[in-house]
Amino acid sequence: MTTTTLKIIALVAMLIDHIGAFIPNMPEYLRWIGRIAAPIFIYFVAIGFRHTSNKKKYLLRLYIASVGMALVNLVLIAMPESNYNDNYNFFAPLFLIGLFLYAIEKKKFTYILLWQLFSAVPIIFFTEFVVIHRLIDKYFLGAVLGNSLFVEGGILFVLLGVGFYYFQTKKQLTLYYLFFSALIFVIILKRGHMLELHNKIFFKFGDFQWLMILALPLLLLYNGKKGVGLKYFFYFFYPIHIIVLYFIGRSLQ
Repeated sequence: MTTTTLKIIALVAMLIDHIGAFIPNMPEYLRWIGRIAAPIFIYFVAIGFRHTSNKKKYLLRLYIASVGMALVNLVLIAMPESNYNDNYNFFAPLFLIGLFLYAIEKKKFTYILLWQLFSAVPIIFFTEFVVIHRLIDKYFLGAVLGNSLFVEGGILFVLLGVGFYYFQTKKQLTLYYLFFSALIFVIILKRGHMLELHNKIFFKFGDFQWLMILALPLLLLYNGKKGVGLKYFFYFFYPIHIIVLYFIGRSLQ
């Protein structure tokens, strides 16, 4: 399968997942299907970063998309009688994957780690002690400041992308992805301790997040070919489908 084919599969899975999230009374298995989407998109950010000729431009594009989606979330949260309480900004972890990889390549990874620690301080301060929590939450600040602890999927999704960058052969990819999926499963299994702690501090994982393992066969079918592209289509589809589904779900409640 080409890059385009796999991205379209991921996009359809994501749409099904978000239909289950936004539309009332949808069956839970729609959310299960959506677990295959994130790993595919993460995989191709790692692949794209390896092959792009202008990595700074690539990072800038992802950052603009991340901040733009964070602003969309603020608008939806601020609407009268809004019930929009979730963080839907998958551009944020994708940008951070690229940022981590860029820092590793330039041998400046220490600076990125220090920034992750220091930028967490104002995020925690503003969202816990300043009365603006409803409008400016930790996920908005996480996207703007580029902090991997406060984005969708948290540091785990960022590490998944970094691993995809280094484990290139099918054997390496399989072993790494099985290990990663097992780690998610253990976090969920220990929900009395690890999951609750993780969900309180970082991004919330659902009980079925381990189903992301179902993306592995699709990743192994990748043939290394780009396909027809549709690069900017994915950038525009994400915010538009979130907005449309939000208003449909709101009208049906």
